[in-house]
Parts: sequence; C-alpha cells; structure tokens
Amino acid sequence: ELPTLLDAAERAFRHLEPVDWHEAFAGHPRIGERPSGSDDSARHASDEQRRVGDADAEILAKIAEGNAEYERRFGRIYLVCAAGRSAGELLADLEARLGNDAETEQRVAAAEQHRITRIRLAKLIGTERP
Repeated sequence: ELPTLLDAAERAFRHLEPVDWHEAFAGHPRIGERPSGSDDSARHASDEQRRVGDADAEILAKIAEGNAEYERRFGRIYLVCAAGRSAGELLADLEARLGNDAETEQRVAAAEQHRITRIRLAKLIGTERP
C-alpha cells in the first residue's frame, strides 16, 4: 500500500549522504532535453517533462543556458520536479535557484528528488499522486 511504501522511502531518505544524492541526481536528464534510453526512468522523465516540449525556441534556449550555468556553478545537473509544470515555470525556478549558495541548493535539489521519487512510487503502484 502507498503509505507503507512512502514511509519506507522517508526512512531511506533520512540516511542519505550528499554522495548518495549526487548519484541520484546523475540519473536524470537535463530539463528540456529528451531522455535517452527506453527504461522506466527515461519514460517517467519524458512524461514529467511533457509540457516543456511545448515551449518556444527562446525559452528552450534560455533553459539550456541556465542548465549550463547551473552545472558550472554547482557541478551537477539542475534537478527539479517538472511534473505538471510549464517550461516558463521551470525557467523561473532555475533562474531563482542559481542565486542559492551550494549548501542551500543541495537541500533544494534533494527535496526535488524526494518529490520526484514520491510521484514515481505512486505511479508504480497505480496511484496518480501520493
């Protein structure tokens, strides 16, 4: 049942170290890029970023520039729960998060990973949202 599964995920998240978070972050495609592969993770990422594909070229270019700046600044991809969000919303979030210090951004990215995991676990057992 979903509550039991989410409780187990909560317990696991509490014991993760920064190296664990970075490993999880590395498994995600960049916002605005098509996920490679045909595994479940790529399929989920494609579904979650569906609205980004509707964006105009200017917004997609700004997201790509922001992704590159984020990677230079923080040494990893910009990770955000994209489900149900437009490209414009994600761009605004990216631009705001570029102002974070490294420690704050680590916490924000971990919270986004947590949100993504909860959504994917719910879908895995047939519930749309946790």
